[in-house]
Amino acid sequence: MSLSPDDLDAIWLTLRLATCVTLLLLLLATPLAWWLAKTKSWLKVPIGALVALPLVLPPTVLGFYLLVFMGPNGPIGEFTQGLGLGTLPFTFSGLVIASMIYSLPFVVQPIQNAIQSIGDSPIEVAATLGAGPFDRFFSVVLPLAKPGFVTAAILGFAHTVGEFGIVLMIGGSIPKETRVVSIQIYDHVEALQYDNAHFLAAIMLSFSFIVLLGLYGFQRKRSGIGLHYGR
Repeated sequence: MSLSPDDLDAIWLTLRLATCVTLLLLLLATPLAWWLAKTKSWLKVPIGALVALPLVLPPTVLGFYLLVFMGPNGPIGEFTQGLGLGTLPFTFSGLVIASMIYSLPFVVQPIQNAIQSIGDSPIEVAATLGAGPFDRFFSVVLPLAKPGFVTAAILGFAHTVGEFGIVLMIGGSIPKETRVVSIQIYDHVEALQYDNAHFLAAIMLSFSFIVLLGLYGFQRKRSGIGLHYGR
């Protein structure tokens, strides 16, 4: 059994999508996670709940509302059409935006937890030594919160790779544009090509297991280091 050209295209598109989503989310989620970790505002609770909403919301529901908002008659759709960009549904760009929203809590929460675990003391000490805000972040916060950022990147990437419902709603099944691995497996099953579906599904299963194995191994290593220094 071997991968067909369509299977390879789907795998490449999936990796490209997951990479774009992960990088963009790390950039956008970091200031949001920082704010959620440090703010005393009453808005923390509703915004935190909004960020976590994709954890409990069925992906088809989220995909439906994104389809409405980004469609030709939706506010986002009208805005992008006014810019001459057309509409976002059933495009790779639309898929990236939808995937970012769906994977947002998997990136924000590990970073938020890591920042909260640092506390204020190291940052205050750096401030008294004359370090500016950016210097404090890159020289103090980022090294201390590194495990949270690594976990966020792994979870964001893996979660994007495993998407199905929201991809189907926003992207459909356009070859080389929106047909990712999960959709390719679905198409194989619909066509009664169970051998092809099984082969791709086995690749996804192996990938997911390796990612989780690496994540748990990394977390165990970090815990071991913490215990070592704690003795």
